[in-house]
Amino acid sequence: MFVKSIDGSKFVKTEVKLFEMPDALVEEIGEENVVQVITDNGSNYVSAGKLLEAKIHNIYWTLCAAQCINLMLEDIRKIHLIKNIIQRGVSLVGLIYIHYSSLSLLRQFTNKKELVRYVVTRFATFYLSLQRLYQEKGNLRKMFT
Repeated sequence: MFVKSIDGSKFVKTEVKLFEMPDALVEEIGEENVVQVITDNGSNYVSAGKLLEAKIHNIYWTLCAAQCINLMLEDIRKIHLIKNIIQRGVSLVGLIYIHYSSLSLLRQFTNKKELVRYVVTRFATFYLSLQRLYQEKGNLRKMFT
């Protein structure tokens, strides 16, 4: 069961401070009632998680999976071939969306499907847009023809 989220935006995120917050929460709830603590993936959070696991032996500290995926997508995006494909895709989508007439044609040829899909993980947006371009490849060819 999810118990609490802590907003740490107003303090400096040192290893010690990041250890103290979940440690205090575990003490408040009771060690026997806590199984896992999930944090950001920054090095200071990793250090704090290790301190927490060292102090409380029956607890699991885990990195945020969504952030791990986001970081992997960011690294993949840096590969030269992928970077070029993303730039070309973004340019194509920008060209279509900047002109009302081409946007109108797009909606006509794709049955009102959009090419841009915004998501919380910013790097996934590029890949989802490329996926949509690929799915609508035939319709886009017809549109441009």
